[in-house]
Amino acid sequence: MKKSIVKMMADATAAAADKHEPSETATTQKVTAPVVNSMGRALSHLREDSIVSLDPSKIDGSPFSDRFETDEEAREALEELKLSIQNEGQKIPVLVRPNPAQQDRYQLAYGHRRLLAIRALMAESARPETIKIKAYVRKLSDSELIKEQSLENGVRENLTFAEMALWAAQLREAGLKQREMQPVLGQVQTVISNMLKIADSIPFDIIRAIGRAKNVGRPAWMELAKLFDDPGAEKRVRTIVDTAEFKTANGQDRMTMALLAARGKRKKSSTAGRFSEEITTNGAVLAKMTRTSSVTTFTIPKSEVEFAQWLGEHLSEVYREFQLRNAKSKN
Repeated sequence: MKKSIVKMMADATAAAADKHEPSETATTQKVTAPVVNSMGRALSHLREDSIVSLDPSKIDGSPFSDRFETDEEAREALEELKLSIQNEGQKIPVLVRPNPAQQDRYQLAYGHRRLLAIRALMAESARPETIKIKAYVRKLSDSELIKEQSLENGVRENLTFAEMALWAAQLREAGLKQREMQPVLGQVQTVISNMLKIADSIPFDIIRAIGRAKNVGRPAWMELAKLFDDPGAEKRVRTIVDTAEFKTANGQDRMTMALLAARGKRKKSSTAGRFSEEITTNGAVLAKMTRTSSVTTFTIPKSEVEFAQWLGEHLSEVYREFQLRNAKSKN
């Protein structure tokens, strides 16, 4: 089970206090010490701040987006968080700053998924005005907001290479030099340079179309970036990103399809005649139905494990009801 952000900050601060000599075999690919120091400072700030209750509809997202929320993995994680908050309450406040462009509104520094989950609960509630979000409010400059937002990234384990590449590009746009990004991203300068090359070579909307692609690392993204040196590569990739086959594929397959298109080759489709559809209720994904010429499968997210168990126990009854209705419709 993942630790809470505040708990991990506390652990990181305690670890920083231990003055052990570094191991000779320690990797040099991560730059962690400045992040640990920042966590300690942030923990001190959080202890000093007061928690307030805010209207979630008055909180705008961070102007610096560091993650994708469109793939199935992200949606499942969000649904799990929503159920956790619904059953146990919001345990960790979000951090916001007064919106510099609009009075009586706020901008999020971190707690993006918590905000989305609570907004989803508002949408399902008969009295949405009663639902509030716990928050710390602090005046932050853009650079301070980026640092606070990066603390959450520093203790998260699931940022993919694609998400980090776009995050690096936004940090550069905010005025950070590559050496200043090292403690923010926890990466050495050569890796950050590669991230920026990817962000510069591949249009943002194509990166987002490929998605988080959690099993796709730097080599594949670097290869795609190099292929985009060919002016025709972008056009070829754009011809496939809006196809049903591309949209229903997983991240790794989407990358494979993009690479083949960029090279001017076509993928032999193993999903011809395949159709996928999400079944939702109250905005939440209940199941995903995938139909091919030979079989139809239903995938139920982990957050609906009790429903999946109930369905398995009552499937024969559901089928009998279908047969009765089908017989009546034919009469």
